[in-house]
Amino acid sequence: MTINATFIGQIIVFLILLWFIAKFVTPVVSQALAERAKKIADGLAAADRGQKDLAEATSRADAIIREARERAKQIEDLAARRSSETIEAAKQDAQAEGARIVQSARDEAATETGRAREELRREYGRLVVAGASRLLEREIDPRTHEQLLDQLASEIGRG
Repeated sequence: MTINATFIGQIIVFLILLWFIAKFVTPVVSQALAERAKKIADGLAAADRGQKDLAEATSRADAIIREARERAKQIEDLAARRSSETIEAAKQDAQAEGARIVQSARDEAATETGRAREELRREYGRLVVAGASRLLEREIDPRTHEQLLDQLASEIGRG
């Protein structure tokens, strides 16, 4: 192998080409590769963060759902308790009203009974006076003897 001028020229051109590639092309390619690697690493990190955020969000959602269910149960229990209390209060009010109505009816019946007795006493007194007047064969004036009739009626009522 003979080293001639063409060969030395080719070596010089090759070395210049290597220097040019090392000086201008390699940094640009290295920078592009570094940026691409950084984007890939950022994407993977974002995916990991997304997975962690998803897990946290799922955990928070489960906790919120659990709290909502517990709160709904508490509200349901409270509503059932208030419903029972309202029903019990309505029953007590109805019983009290029923007792009041029964007592009112008893009082009214007692009053009516008293009135009927008084009326019967007076009627009985009139009948006695009428009978006595027939026996005595003279007329007794009820207006003039009203005090006597009232006294007679009260004695009849006691006896």
